[in-house]
Amino acid sequence: MTQRVELATVMDRMAVDEVVTDYAVAVDDGDWEAYRALFAPGGRADYRSAGGIEGHAADIAGWLARTLRMFPMRQHLIVNRRVRFGVLERDTGDTARVQADYINPMSTLGDGAAAPDFVCGGRYAFALVRTYDGWRLREVVVQEKWRRLPDLAGTPVIN
Repeated sequence: MTQRVELATVMDRMAVDEVVTDYAVAVDDGDWEAYRALFAPGGRADYRSAGGIEGHAADIAGWLARTLRMFPMRQHLIVNRRVRFGVLERDTGDTARVQADYINPMSTLGDGAAAPDFVCGGRYAFALVRTYDGWRLREVVVQEKWRRLPDLAGTPVIN
């Protein structure tokens, strides 16, 4: 590889990584306009393994806004990112796939003083495409592997 090609690859990796980070921040901050803007036209997301839905990004943004309202504190930690570039229409580097693990603590209390009462983890599969506006998500698939729910057994019941 030439230095120019290597530099372009590094820049693409950084841009793709930024989209993944922007995805986590948009969900954690509840910025659904930013969430929708991360997707290419026709982009989709699939949250079915986590008990959610699958569909177009705009529909998913609405569903997430309603569903995550009960968790005012959210923090996605997306790690172990594996980026692979593909080929679209014989032009190297027009598509990318990212496999990344996540852990997602959330709390029903929004003041930040309480420890998370819901934590889940799993793996994301992101499919991206290069557009005139930069890298955008074509697809996001969540594969939840585990979750820890609040221990309600120790909570007293008041009649």
